[in-house]
Amino acid sequence: MARSAIVWFDLPVTDMERARRFYAEVLGAEVPLMEGSDGRVALFPMDPDGEVGGDLALADEPAQGLTTVPGTQGATVYFDGGPDLQIVLDRVEPAGGKVLQPKAFMGEQIGYIAFFLDSEGNRVGVHSRA
Repeated sequence: MARSAIVWFDLPVTDMERARRFYAEVLGAEVPLMEGSDGRVALFPMDPDGEVGGDLALADEPAQGLTTVPGTQGATVYFDGGPDLQIVLDRVEPAGGKVLQPKAFMGEQIGYIAFFLDSEGNRVGVHSRA
C-alpha cells in the first residue's frame, strides 16, 4: 500500500463556476478547469509530487462514474488548513458558505479541525497540526 491510503477524491457540485469561485476564495488558490473536461471537472491545488489530489466534479455525471450529489452525509474530505485554520474559516462565509464547527483542538497527535458547508451543500473539513 502507498504511504497514504487516499490518492484522489471527487467533490460533487451542481454549479461548477459557483463552486470554483467559492474554493478559489476560501483556499486562496486557483481552481482551474481540467483541459478536455468540457467544464465538468476543476482541479484543486496539489503538489505534482504529492500523493493526494482531488477535484470538483459535476454531480450525476455517469460518464465519469460520479452519480452522487452534494450533501452533508457520507465521507468527509479534509483540506489542509495551513498554519492557522482561522484564516481559512474567515473566508468561508464571505465566499457563500457557512462555518459549521469552529476551530477545535483534537489533541497533540491530531491538531486542530473545523467544518464548513460549501457553496454546493457539501460538509467539508479543514485540518492543521498547529
